[in-house]
Amino acid sequence: MIAARSRLSRRAAALPRNVFLAMDAAKAGARARGQAIIDLSIGSSDLPPPEAALAALESAVRDPGTHGYALYEASRPLRLAAATWMNRRFGLALGLDEILALIGSQEGLAHLLLALTDPGDLVLAPDPAYPSYFGAFALAGLEVHAMPLSLERGFLPDFSAVPRAVARQAKLVVLNYPNNPTAGVASPAFWREAVAFCTAYDLVLVHDFPYSEMTFSGYKAPSALETPGALERTVELHSLSKSHHMGGFRVGWAAGNADLIAALAAVKAPIDFNPYLGIQRAAVAALESDPARVRADAARLEARRDAVLGAMRRMNWNAPVPAASMYVWAPLPGGETDSFAFCERLCLETGVALAPGRGFGERGEGWVRLALVREPAELEAAVERIARWLSAP
Repeated sequence: MIAARSRLSRRAAALPRNVFLAMDAAKAGARARGQAIIDLSIGSSDLPPPEAALAALESAVRDPGTHGYALYEASRPLRLAAATWMNRRFGLALGLDEILALIGSQEGLAHLLLALTDPGDLVLAPDPAYPSYFGAFALAGLEVHAMPLSLERGFLPDFSAVPRAVARQAKLVVLNYPNNPTAGVASPAFWREAVAFCTAYDLVLVHDFPYSEMTFSGYKAPSALETPGALERTVELHSLSKSHHMGGFRVGWAAGNADLIAALAAVKAPIDFNPYLGIQRAAVAALESDPARVRADAARLEARRDAVLGAMRRMNWNAPVPAASMYVWAPLPGGETDSFAFCERLCLETGVALAPGRGFGERGEGWVRLALVREPAELEAAVERIARWLSAP
């Protein structure tokens, strides 16, 4: 067995510590102690996919026509359904050459970086950010200039703070709104600013957009592609993992500039054959399902948000109120300063699993992320466990 770290590639050796694997170990330790786990550490929806999607997949499994490789042309129905959905949702009229099927948006980002950058290139990215971004940057051999996301700015980057020399050197910008982990949201005005910045420095804009439908209190998330001039330089990554609770299906799409989409398709061609056709059919059924179902699910998340924030306030633990996503991004309670140590101890001793902010980047330290993946009563029970644990002598 080859175990020596010296045998690893520089890419593999450069991969950062994975926050979800760390918390998985903590949960295993808690179970060994007999703790009942309330797992709020990962944003894996507990709600069911649309029944029509499940029926489409069930039917497809028995269809021999779905058992072979799913080459590009086989993805046409999914690309058409995605284009129709984007027209209905955002008023965008995209051609099928401007949409590409993905095995989830996480896969799409990793391959898009390989399509648009070379080792040693510089990219601009938020900090904190979804952990897979840092892994994808490392695998592509990229240098990263961090754009801090602060509470004071509503967790939006300050483009004016990026040094001109850095902006001129960079190849692309990665953004994500509604945001993971901070739950920050973007307005059309922000997207105009982002597109203007990218145009000024000839940068590609990559928008990771899986939380587009998880919005509350009247907020409606805009697509970056709605911004005038965006289509010239933007790729937006969509997923059914959150909006339609199909995380395990691993299906989504990229939309945007046709040349950039073609480059992504060229990189994907020697690596994967697209999602299984049955999963693509399930995705089409989900996209064609009643949008009222998606809004009802968002309302359930909003009720969970209100329940957990109410329980937190009762223990004097205050957090920003999210207008979207499936997370609450909260400062470390009780004077704690090490988010990894706090979350590991909390899980081992109470069974409540949260995600440490440091796992989302250096500027995530001092925060924790709670995923709204349980019903209100269980979320309240989790916060009550935390309160008792913090107040124990």
